[in-house]
Amino acid sequence: MLKLVRFLRDYKKECILGPFFKLLEAVIELLIPTAMAWIIDNGVLKGDRAYVWKMGLLMLVMATAGVAFALICQYFAARASQGFGTQLRDTLFAHITTFSHKELDKFGTPSLITRVTSDVNQLQVAVAMLIRLVVRAPFICIGALVMAMFLDWQLSLILLVSIPVFALILWMVIRLSTPIYKKYQSKLDRVGLVIRENLSGVRVIRAFAKAGDEEKRFAQANDDLTATAIRVTRISALLTPLTTAVMNIAILLILWFGGLRIDIGGLSSGEIVAFVNYMTQILLALVVVSNLIVLFTKAAASASRVNEVLETETSVVDGDGEHSIDMTETAVAFCHVSFSYNDGGDYALEDVTARIGKGQLVGVIGATGSGKSTFVGLIPRFYDASVGSVLVGGVDVKAYPLQTLRGRIGIVEQSTNLFSGTIADNLRMGKPDALEEEMRHALRVAQALDFVDKLEDGLSHPVAAGGTNFSGGQRQRLAIARAVVRRPEILILDDASSALDFATEARLRRALRDYARDMTTIIVSQRASSIMDADTILVFRDGALVGQGTHRELLDSCDEYAQICRSQLSEEELKR
Repeated sequence: MLKLVRFLRDYKKECILGPFFKLLEAVIELLIPTAMAWIIDNGVLKGDRAYVWKMGLLMLVMATAGVAFALICQYFAARASQGFGTQLRDTLFAHITTFSHKELDKFGTPSLITRVTSDVNQLQVAVAMLIRLVVRAPFICIGALVMAMFLDWQLSLILLVSIPVFALILWMVIRLSTPIYKKYQSKLDRVGLVIRENLSGVRVIRAFAKAGDEEKRFAQANDDLTATAIRVTRISALLTPLTTAVMNIAILLILWFGGLRIDIGGLSSGEIVAFVNYMTQILLALVVVSNLIVLFTKAAASASRVNEVLETETSVVDGDGEHSIDMTETAVAFCHVSFSYNDGGDYALEDVTARIGKGQLVGVIGATGSGKSTFVGLIPRFYDASVGSVLVGGVDVKAYPLQTLRGRIGIVEQSTNLFSGTIADNLRMGKPDALEEEMRHALRVAQALDFVDKLEDGLSHPVAAGGTNFSGGQRQRLAIARAVVRRPEILILDDASSALDFATEARLRRALRDYARDMTTIIVSQRASSIMDADTILVFRDGALVGQGTHRELLDSCDEYAQICRSQLSEEELKR
């Protein structure tokens, strides 16, 4: 947790003044039992009502001041904890956005969401309790013990013996509960994963009538989480009864031996009442300490998970900023590139060498899992090549600033993501200052203008989260328009027209050729008809580039391509 202290840098005043005012409250609380003893010995037993009223008024003032000090501390604690949480969430989110796909795959979306929300909330509570109680509780314990020793040091030996017993109980509970809290957070990630998959895939689940199976899967994950929570709660629940038992035994011993000392005149009635009050204060403070231990044990597990994210560096390091993209005759080049998703694992791409000329329309085809998406994903540096180099404009992509590189590339994936807002908001993600005419032109190229114009609000039509208020084909066309509106120098369509009919897809290809003749377009597709008119076709099989050339050339020279075409095209189409 110490590694996260830097997020309290802007709240030094609150972290100092909060405990200070809590300390003042604790001082007042420690003085009240002694004042009570004075009232009993000097007022009640002697029948001095004036003294009782005077001391009673003094205690009322002290109590009022204590409440005021507590409220001031609460205010400072709230400011510091909420500010801490805000800064930590901002930093976590900004850091996560720097991750390459490799790090995102490593953690998983549900786990990252849990860490940014649940874990940070746990740390916020810990910060608030740190300011409010960490100083007060030990001070009350030590202060009450010292005040009790001033009253009678012999009876104080009972307290001195009970405290190590209490410390042993705390140590045992912490040792048993800490690893279980870490398991609990991991299982919370699992529940988040199941919920996310069900919400995002609800249509598939309903289509296959698997709602019952998914309910069982969620129940299993939820029951597992519940069992872990019950297990750790049972251990933590031992703290209060065990510590209360120890303290109550100590109080009984105090009352027993205190009564004997009253009989011999060693203690007064008021002092024994004060002694019991101090014992009760110690008991309550120790209960608070025990709860703080549980809280900080949870926070330690959360801090470990948050630090794991913050200490993870992206595998895609930003370039030095000295290069700008100047497209030569070669827009993209792969030089003996191999890539593995897992270090030391099998290659998803192996020894790929290819050249894509400026302004070319390039098709990429191959069986499922052959490495097509991996190939195009290396161009905008979603991942970095394990071996070899990828060049854009004749310069290694690793030399470019990511903002510069990705700012010149438009990419549309098969799994289309639209964001809540309006159609215009989504298009302006591609170009923030896009004019309405530019957006309409991009929609026209993407074959989306017809259905957008039919909407009552046009470009201002609302888009639901994920674009669920549009069909799959409409979402794909809007995503293509979002990429086209920025007029990228390289446009990558990764199976981005899979939901379009053949006629619409053909019109889209023609419109793209006319839209920007100098734009390099890379189309990844499972359909031979989608890429057969490309200037160059790249054929992949099991991560290897097994053919490159025109449609006519590959039919004669590449068996893989010929088999794909024969399975999809008619004899007339093959002869084109």
